[in-house]
Amino acid sequence: MPSDTIKGEAMDAMGKKRQIAAEVLRRKGRKGGRIMVFTGARQVGKTTLTKQVLADYTYLPVDDPVASLAYLRLTASQWRELYPQAVLDEVQKHPQLIESIKACYDQFADVRYALLGSSQLLLLQKVKESLAGRCSIFAMYPLTLPELQTNSWADTIRLSPWQRLLQQPGAMPAFWPSFVLDPAMAQKQRAWDYYARFGGYPALVDATLTDDERHEWLTNYVRTYLERDVRDLASFRDLEPYIKLQRAIAQQTAQTVNVSALAVALGMSAKTVSRYLEYLRLSYQTIALPPWERNSNKRLAKMPKIHYLDHGVLQAVLQKRGGMSGAEFESLVVSELYKQAQNILAEASFFHLRTHDGKEVDLLVELPDGYFAFEIKMAEHVAKTDARHLRNLQTILDKPILHSFLLSNDMETKELGDKITAVNVAAFLG
Repeated sequence: MPSDTIKGEAMDAMGKKRQIAAEVLRRKGRKGGRIMVFTGARQVGKTTLTKQVLADYTYLPVDDPVASLAYLRLTASQWRELYPQAVLDEVQKHPQLIESIKACYDQFADVRYALLGSSQLLLLQKVKESLAGRCSIFAMYPLTLPELQTNSWADTIRLSPWQRLLQQPGAMPAFWPSFVLDPAMAQKQRAWDYYARFGGYPALVDATLTDDERHEWLTNYVRTYLERDVRDLASFRDLEPYIKLQRAIAQQTAQTVNVSALAVALGMSAKTVSRYLEYLRLSYQTIALPPWERNSNKRLAKMPKIHYLDHGVLQAVLQKRGGMSGAEFESLVVSELYKQAQNILAEASFFHLRTHDGKEVDLLVELPDGYFAFEIKMAEHVAKTDARHLRNLQTILDKPILHSFLLSNDMETKELGDKITAVNVAAFLG
């Protein structure tokens, strides 16, 4: 598969409906939807989404070097006359166009625009400077398990138990005693098995692709990310130091990061390591879980925990196929929990918790009324001892524990203590 297969949005993405589409449609006709900004990693489906949901908008590829010069010369009146409704793709390539869109928005009440970009840093900086209070911002991520189970844009996306819980924190989903009894078990397990092998990038769901072609696509994706997105973020003369850090973080996914120690190991300054870590986050390659540290009476770890956002990309960075460590499994689960919360615009904050006396919680999700706590195990059989870190959390936290979950590959649903439930991961997230 040639490297140019990375260019553009793959048509196979048309087969998977996106949860965020409903919210885009809802805002489209409102004042707050006159300008919509879509950010996300390259190839997560921003173009496909807008072509589906904003089909009546004119599509303008801003990265076309000839056309972009013409767009830059347009006045606000000309924008309204020629393109009263338009999608500007890769707008971070020419952020000065955002000023033109702002001027048009301020002068004419009937114009509507969608701005697409793969660089959170470059795009959102300019958006915050110029479009504050004028736009709706949507972050897009690789496909989630509920999305992977759809086959067309006409399908209804079924909310996962996790998403239902986020929407109604007091209504505990009814889990089957065993995942095997779930009528949708086969469909959910198929989606999970695929996700655990290849991640969630839309281009890879094409049924005509072989596994070798999927791995080759991911390898090309990583190369394209380095050649385009990273160079958009910073004018690197030499990408080798960044590549070293990228690989080191992939090897340490789901671990807390000590910037000073990592700098020494890689032969870089701590300042450079911090900057590169921020580039990974801003380009949607990783998520950084801040430590929960609000209890002044407890000695708590203060280092962030870094998770790779897509398992397929992580494998490509590490140049591996198949197999999974416990840490990689943890990142696989945390990233899915995170993406699903983002897709429904949940008011949720994500943390990890580690005390100096040994208690460690893989994930704390804070809602206005309390916390959900998660322990994540790759094991096929779990017991009460596996939930020991989930007990007595209320003595540390500043809000109630709404419920705690142990997510694993165990098919059986088990009650492991007061408000502590062990659930199969595909049942909980599928």
